[in-house]
Amino acid sequence: MPLLGKKPDPKEQVREWRGKLRKEQRVIDRQIRGIQTEENKVKKSIKEAAKKGQKDVAKILAKELVQSRKAVGKLYASKAQMNSVMMTMQQQVSMQRMVGAIGKSTEVMQAMQSLIKVPEISQVMLELSKEMTKAGMIEEILEETFEDLEDDDVEELADKEVEKVLWEVTTGQLGQLSGTPSATPQDDGAVGPEPEAVESDEEEDMTARLEALRS
Repeated sequence: MPLLGKKPDPKEQVREWRGKLRKEQRVIDRQIRGIQTEENKVKKSIKEAAKKGQKDVAKILAKELVQSRKAVGKLYASKAQMNSVMMTMQQQVSMQRMVGAIGKSTEVMQAMQSLIKVPEISQVMLELSKEMTKAGMIEEILEETFEDLEDDDVEELADKEVEKVLWEVTTGQLGQLSGTPSATPQDDGAVGPEPEAVESDEEEDMTARLEALRS
């Protein structure tokens, strides 16, 4: 047991921090798998809506798919940042043998600032950053600085992205590629039932899937 007032061993501290980061990477992996599972369900719903000519329904679902793909991209980026932090920590331990103490790291500071913005792991990263601050590796990160974590474009997804997803999922039945005229395979007017004619149980099923994707 360490003596009262004795500073923690930097090597042990780094080992503990690396363990916490690896644990959070596993959390991210579970998040990604969960999102991708829901994506498959949404793709199926988009195809079903396309068969019935329900373009408005399909477009709503395609927006959700675009959002989920962006979320997955951010999570993968967070894993990469964690790897960078762990590598820098290991380098710091090696340097500590020469200079006798862990020095401040701009790279770790920047990575931790980005990781605190990820809702799924923000609290754990904030606590970890406080430990790093006490150990002298980074400057203090203010929690209130990161209150607004949502991207400005979440509510205004680009139409071209949604159209591209529709084209991809329905293999050209709905949507369009950039520079390609909108696909209208049912120009003879036989577009299937109008969206308002969809039975209530189908609408409820779609709403449930959207809520599951957001959670």
